[in-house]
Amino acid sequence: MSEFSIDELGVKVGLEIHQQLATNKKLFCNCPPIDTDEYSIKFQRKLRAAKSELGEYDPAALFEKSKSKTIMYFANPESSCLVEQDEEPPHELDEDAKKISLVIASALQSKIFREIYPMRKTVVDGSNTTGFQRTMLISQGGSFNVDNKKIGIQSICLEEDAAKILGEEGSIKKYGLERLGVPLVEIATEPFEVKPHEIKKIALALGRILRSTKKVKRGLGSIRQDVNVSIKDGNVVIEVKGVQQLDQLEKVVEYEAKRQHGLLKISKKLQGIDWTHDNKDRKDVTDLFKKCKSKIIQNAINKNQKIFGISFRNMADMFGYSPYEGIRLGKEVAELVRFFGIGGVFHSDELPNYGVENKDINDLKETLEINDNDGFLILAAPDEKMEVVIDQIVLRIEYIRNEGIPIDTRLATQSGETKFLRPRPGAARMYPETDIPPIIISKTELSNAIENIPKSWDDSIKELQTKYQLNLQLSEQLFDSNYFELFENVVVKTKVNPTFVASVLCSTITNLERNGLDSKLLKDEEITKTFQFLEEGKITKESVEIIFENIMNGKSQTIEEAMKNASIEAVDESELERICYQVVENNQEIIKNQKERAIGPLMGIAMKELRGKASGETINKLLLKNIKNKLENN
Repeated sequence: MSEFSIDELGVKVGLEIHQQLATNKKLFCNCPPIDTDEYSIKFQRKLRAAKSELGEYDPAALFEKSKSKTIMYFANPESSCLVEQDEEPPHELDEDAKKISLVIASALQSKIFREIYPMRKTVVDGSNTTGFQRTMLISQGGSFNVDNKKIGIQSICLEEDAAKILGEEGSIKKYGLERLGVPLVEIATEPFEVKPHEIKKIALALGRILRSTKKVKRGLGSIRQDVNVSIKDGNVVIEVKGVQQLDQLEKVVEYEAKRQHGLLKISKKLQGIDWTHDNKDRKDVTDLFKKCKSKIIQNAINKNQKIFGISFRNMADMFGYSPYEGIRLGKEVAELVRFFGIGGVFHSDELPNYGVENKDINDLKETLEINDNDGFLILAAPDEKMEVVIDQIVLRIEYIRNEGIPIDTRLATQSGETKFLRPRPGAARMYPETDIPPIIISKTELSNAIENIPKSWDDSIKELQTKYQLNLQLSEQLFDSNYFELFENVVVKTKVNPTFVASVLCSTITNLERNGLDSKLLKDEEITKTFQFLEEGKITKESVEIIFENIMNGKSQTIEEAMKNASIEAVDESELERICYQVVENNQEIIKNQKERAIGPLMGIAMKELRGKASGETINKLLLKNIKNKLENN
């Protein structure tokens, strides 16, 4: 196994930013983009691949079709209509979405087309009821600067967002339609060569330009980064989708560069092996494994699945060969198998293991007519999927041997690794939209877009500091956070100190998230109500964190429930004075030894009873007054 160094690989990176726009309705209908998890409508579809205008099938569409999935859609009439269900033609393009996209293109100095032609982009993973996504090329070219480095813009598109995946059950894939059709811009950069740690800066700078318009959505899922990665000797570009957090970018690029270079090493080694495959090298060995102690195999047999052995002549040690840590041919095969919804695959270089014993291996080798120089796979799958999966495994190994790096679309994981999603789509994926006429951009619209180019990020931060009297660090945190619009709503509706509001939104909630709590459970209306309760004196500053913690851990849904569950209620002045007096009376020994420094331990004692019921400042003053009285009287 070799040590990996990314500096020598000639890595190039391109970013694709997908940013939802803050409009009052969807791109091609009048439905408001409301997030919901309540559905009163359910229907299902079976999507299939269709030929393009040129009479060709898109490879990604064909591959998705091979999974034979049934798509179940869930809809709420408040957030979707017959357009999303593909039962009604699209309406006219939303004017606000068009205006915002023109402003963004102008801010990036991108050349806007005077005529825009809506297109259909084939999508058959189920995320779109029509089997395609509507997209429009708005502009090309342009740039922005990051640390005195010019980053080029390739293209800017205005398009529909996809449906929200709700999960999978066997052969059924579930989607919610509330997000389908929400307007978003897709900004693709030119490929650039930078150090991996600089990629986050570039994505952050582009995100700040978008947020400066104050016309884009914020919050989890409102902006997504795809990253294209290539290495000098690879001759392919791999698209990695679904990078939700900027901190993932560096890890994703490093892993994908390592994977690509590792595959080139695996390819070179495979080229030195005399290996071919035909149908006689795959055999049904279900009966052979009926007494196998592997729980995985037994579970498959109990589900009436088949067990197949697939032999690979002269390939001993190849599936386990690891040019770099975590990069193996066996791993590539396993990812492909999981794509078809199959639990996994065993290869010869990892056995005996997982309950598969030496006797099972020897019996399998005898059945497959192979020896110790050969490799093999053991695959458990439903009978109807078996031949398709084996064919795809063989094709992938042949491609790695002959070409090197398969041209995939991959998915980013939280750990920064990437996994197989589908083959990279081809040119047959895109064709003209027949239901929407071309969109003409007038000179007035172009002029208005230029006039509405937002302030720079630096100017926006200075404005925040001046307007709300925030310090520089808090202003930057707030502007980059998901809570900027919420902050402005709260300070308009209440007289709570803006610094305190910003600190709660940017620090308190973040700290609770770091402790494993779920901020998605904390709705904007409950946050706003919390600050209103604070202004009305119903709660104290100290109780805000307690309330948010109670909601984010799932114990409560509303501020009222959280107050009840956490026993938060403001105590009146006389009761507060009585409790503070009693704390001093009960701890005279501490006061005798520490004098006024006793305020520290006594505050800790008092807060056990009063946390969230009175302000720390008031409790401190009352305790100090009682301590001084006690010292003077002694």
